[in-house]
Amino acid sequence: MFLRRRFLQNAFQENLDEFKDEFQENLGQDLFDDAPPSPSCSNPNWSLDCCCGDEEIIFISLMCGYLLANFFLWNSMLLKPMKLIAVFVHEMSHATACWITGGKVSAIEVYNNQGGVTKYQGGKRCIIIPAGYLGCAFWGMVFVVFSGDRTASLITACVFLFALVISMFFSPSRIMMLLSVGFCVLTVGFILIDRLLFDPTLQYLTLFYGVFIGSFSVYDIYDDLITRTVEGSDAHACHQLIPCCLPRCVGLQFAVVALGFQALGVYLALVWMTST
Repeated sequence: MFLRRRFLQNAFQENLDEFKDEFQENLGQDLFDDAPPSPSCSNPNWSLDCCCGDEEIIFISLMCGYLLANFFLWNSMLLKPMKLIAVFVHEMSHATACWITGGKVSAIEVYNNQGGVTKYQGGKRCIIIPAGYLGCAFWGMVFVVFSGDRTASLITACVFLFALVISMFFSPSRIMMLLSVGFCVLTVGFILIDRLLFDPTLQYLTLFYGVFIGSFSVYDIYDDLITRTVEGSDAHACHQLIPCCLPRCVGLQFAVVALGFQALGVYLALVWMTST
């Protein structure tokens, strides 16, 4: 009787183990079959389905860090050279618009008080005048977008160097000469470090240029065109061309476009990184 009971228990246990194994196998297969497919990354990845990996997290973290550094150090002397280079981008945008519309540039000047002037003849004033503030915001966006790729950041740095060298041939002030030489040396140094020592160095610099220039364009519009009206500003010049458009209205329009450029820059940079 004892042996029969033991035999039945062993048989029951074997059947139970076999049932459990079969149940788990079927359950696992069902779960596998019902699981949603892993998202595939389109190219280009406009919907940002594959965001965010390590590269994108580093990009967003650096950008936030740069914005915080700009906010807390804005009135310090550490950022004075960057403010002057942002003024240079503003004036160079005027000059570029003048050349594109058939005008002639005689001088590109940047002053120590963070002012600047582009002297020109001819061209289309309706395009040249807004090109300063909007061009600064646009180039800030370009720097941010191209910072997501090593080759693109190198191309952007070379374009920046070319603009600095070109400006030296248009009656530059002493500040403009020092600024051009200093940033040429800095940018070339980062290119060499990136190529010979540490890979993403130039991308970090390009992103910093873009974040600062974009931030400066938005702040400059707010300070010069919205909170106050400065005689001789680009907004006043636009008002003279279009009398029904008041200077502060021009400033608000510039601000919306500038903020849109910065948001578009971040989005396109993430699209680029997740697509490659």
